[in-house]
Amino acid sequence: MGDSVGPGSVAEAVAVQEQLRPLVDLVGPGPSAPETVAGLDVAYSQGGDLLAAAVTVLDARTLVVVDSAVSVGRPAFGYVPGLFAFRELPALLSALDRLATVPDLLVCDGHGLAHPRRFGLACHLGVVTGLPAIGVGKTPLIGTWDPPATERGAWSPLRDGGDVVGRVLRTRDGVKPVFVSVGHRMSLENATAQVLALTPRFRLPESTRTADRLCRDALARAEHPH
Repeated sequence: MGDSVGPGSVAEAVAVQEQLRPLVDLVGPGPSAPETVAGLDVAYSQGGDLLAAAVTVLDARTLVVVDSAVSVGRPAFGYVPGLFAFRELPALLSALDRLATVPDLLVCDGHGLAHPRRFGLACHLGVVTGLPAIGVGKTPLIGTWDPPATERGAWSPLRDGGDVVGRVLRTRDGVKPVFVSVGHRMSLENATAQVLALTPRFRLPESTRTADRLCRDALARAEHPH
């Protein structure tokens, strides 16, 4: 497959993760008052042979979408747990390239440090773009946790093998929590604060919700052009 489109084998992909992982900045603290926040999400066709990557840029104060871009293509890698970034990265980077705005923070629908090799999509995107990045997952990839208290803002540590790899955060009273982890150039404390700022009404960040809608629409148009 060659370097231009990414690694050709699982071993090569794991080697790339191991090579890039030391470049991750897990200290941050990152922007405490970002002006713009980007949501990134990917939708797959039912057969899995087509994907649409979307980036929406939100004004952090009003949560209004001020810029957006999509990229439709083929998954760049096989379906291997722990290596999803390689499927999605080329299309996401292509969408990011099409933006008129450079966002202050990337919010990925997925994980950062909360990954078997501590290098999930949010870490990968952060290192490659140089931008602060966090992951907000709907479901955990790894780890154990105690349920956080039921009120919004409550959290408990997400642990894996003795490491704290993220937080299990309640964004709505009495609603299932989300799984927050650091991607790059952010502290976990700040990542948590930013996720709460992005969830004034719903469980998932507005950044994820808008990107999710955009990539689904783009995929539908690509599958049914007429």
